[in-house]
Amino acid sequence: MYCSDLGEQWHAARIEPTITHLDSASAGRASRAAIETITAHLWREAERGSYVAAEEQASARARDRRALASLVGHTPDELSYRDSARACLRALLNSWNLPIASTVWVATNEFGPNLDEFERRGIAVRTMPSADVYGRVDVDALENMLQFEQPDFIHVCMIGSASGVVQPVLEIVEVAHHAGVPVVVDMAQAVGHVPTVTGADIVYGTARKWLTGPRGVGFLAVRADALRAVEVDSSEAYVAGALGLGQAVAELQEIGQQRVFRELAKIGQITRERLNGIGSWEVLEPVDEPSALVTLAPPPGWQPSDVLTAKRALQETGILVTCADSWRAPLANDQSVLRVSPHLDVRRSQLDALAAAIRTMGY
Repeated sequence: MYCSDLGEQWHAARIEPTITHLDSASAGRASRAAIETITAHLWREAERGSYVAAEEQASARARDRRALASLVGHTPDELSYRDSARACLRALLNSWNLPIASTVWVATNEFGPNLDEFERRGIAVRTMPSADVYGRVDVDALENMLQFEQPDFIHVCMIGSASGVVQPVLEIVEVAHHAGVPVVVDMAQAVGHVPTVTGADIVYGTARKWLTGPRGVGFLAVRADALRAVEVDSSEAYVAGALGLGQAVAELQEIGQQRVFRELAKIGQITRERLNGIGSWEVLEPVDEPSALVTLAPPPGWQPSDVLTAKRALQETGILVTCADSWRAPLANDQSVLRVSPHLDVRRSQLDALAAAIRTMGY
């Protein structure tokens, strides 16, 4: 039995997996239609030539660009493609004419590789205050801080790589813009997962996670009226992958974005309720957090290597999850956690099997 009404429909659109796939936060399972869209274009490139094939798909690419731009609250002309979310951030930072000794404010869930990109360019990082133990940004405290000091920009991961907590990005953008500070949002774990129209100046993300598009396609949207000094367009693109991403977005729209978001939030709650406390593993998000990314802290006394061993043991039994090491969110903690990220077609029996497996790994 699926956890949601959409589960059977979502599952039927995809090939039967050989594993229990609970790892959408790493890479979701693409639909048959998305795979066929990609392969059909690769055949067109081989038959007609790459540039001719791309020209023939101009109207489809324009349609897909409009759909993706709408999903993230930007216009099609503000959108460009790269091969990953990190490549998008690099393109942005390399082309942005920031002042010398710039400063960025981030949340405690900031992705470790993003921090590396800031450090590599000499951008000083300051952490925004948290409103709770989950690392959610305290917007009131942020508003007070901005009255006395302004960073060159704020960068926030809407959902981090090692926590399913959803940051209050709409409110962050509102207070930041009131102070004249631009906001950049990393949507790698958010797009296709939670609502992503935020009003932010710059957003970027990837196709391969909750949108269940192909690997090798990232997107970046820069609001033209906010940051004219940024030039991020690319003369090269993975056209077949972009078309596959377009198909994935079309499937999301056909089902209904808000319906998908609600169902994923419900699945997250079901997963947390089923797993919390099993074998002394502790769910780290609020049970009703509106996301399907779930993290479990190991029993007391476990080392990071023990969590990795647990992940590998689960994989040997046919259950795919992730060991989220501390490098994913170094500002939050130094603990490795087990990350479980089911999509719409998760079955209750699969969550039961995971619970039974981790019980044997606890106390």
